[in-house]
Amino acid sequence: MKRIFYILLLLLATNGYSQNEKLTVTRLDSIAINADGFVGFDGFNNCIYFKNNVLYKKIDASILQYQNLGLGKITKVDITNPLKIIIFYEEFNAVIVLDNQLNEIQKIEFSSLETPVLATAIGISGQNKLWVFNNLNQQIGLYDLNSNTYENKSIPLNESITYYQTDFNYFQWIDKQNNWYASTIFGRIVSNGKVEITNDLQLLPQNKILFSKDNKLFLRDRNINKLYEIEIVEKSFKNFYYKEQILSIFTDQGITNYKITIP
Repeated sequence: MKRIFYILLLLLATNGYSQNEKLTVTRLDSIAINADGFVGFDGFNNCIYFKNNVLYKKIDASILQYQNLGLGKITKVDITNPLKIIIFYEEFNAVIVLDNQLNEIQKIEFSSLETPVLATAIGISGQNKLWVFNNLNQQIGLYDLNSNTYENKSIPLNESITYYQTDFNYFQWIDKQNNWYASTIFGRIVSNGKVEITNDLQLLPQNKILFSKDNKLFLRDRNINKLYEIEIVEKSFKNFYYKEQILSIFTDQGITNYKITIP
């Protein structure tokens, strides 16, 4: 009897993903790039991507690039502030800050601080600071780029982080139990409930989540518990990026941009 119950539950879950309301998109254009990873479009609509551990910035017909062979593999690139691009090299516990021409303007080595930090998550924050998750004490903190000092902000986290996303005001993350949390710059932590187990996702404002599952793209509106399937042409893709009603799909051929209206 118990086995029949679980089979019915699985069928209902599968059926739920196959009968969602559709969200249509309008194709705008495509950009041909040869890349290992697509970061996104910055505030000036320049395309940021990387190939063979080299960061590229495509500005119309010209391309800028930055590489640092001594710091290993690029772990994450933050383009929230187009005038201050953040590159995180987790293997060497270091961050490079670039200007809008991809010139290096600052290097942070967390192991060399007076009180060492082991960074496993990095993102730009407000007031010329960086979000940092310090794996040594499992706390979220802020690094001041002006004074070169670090300060813990949150209490220690109970579960490890599987995904994180930052902006000037919040450090958001999902833990290994699929719980969604957000921390303010003052260290106050808010719980946003559980999220789907998924391959890739992007946390959106107003309690919505964009995510991929089985080579399909979905939008979850958690306010009304409604799931939409987004109708894109691509049958497979590496990742996606959403910003200001533009949905960018990254494949082996490059990037296709769609106009989309999020309900």
